[in-house]
Amino acid sequence: MGQKRRSGGSRRERPVKAKPCVFHKEDITYVDYKDYNMLRRFTSDRGKIRARRVTGLCPQHQREAAVAIKRAREMALLPYVAGQ
Repeated sequence: MGQKRRSGGSRRERPVKAKPCVFHKEDITYVDYKDYNMLRRFTSDRGKIRARRVTGLCPQHQREAAVAIKRAREMALLPYVAGQ
């Protein structure tokens, strides 16, 4: 049995800066599926829902935003995919 080698030197981990949730910061209690401009902030240019680490939302509001985006897509307020 050979020993496992570690490649590279010691890695320094970057300190994580806590980004406040947008909904807590702006004191918004309800994620509205009809608020097109707010929901566009949480979708990529391709129309995908962005990850929580990118949006900076707390877990609860990320779930609510995802549900609101899906409802808006179903009602044709948001596109499923980006246009040409």
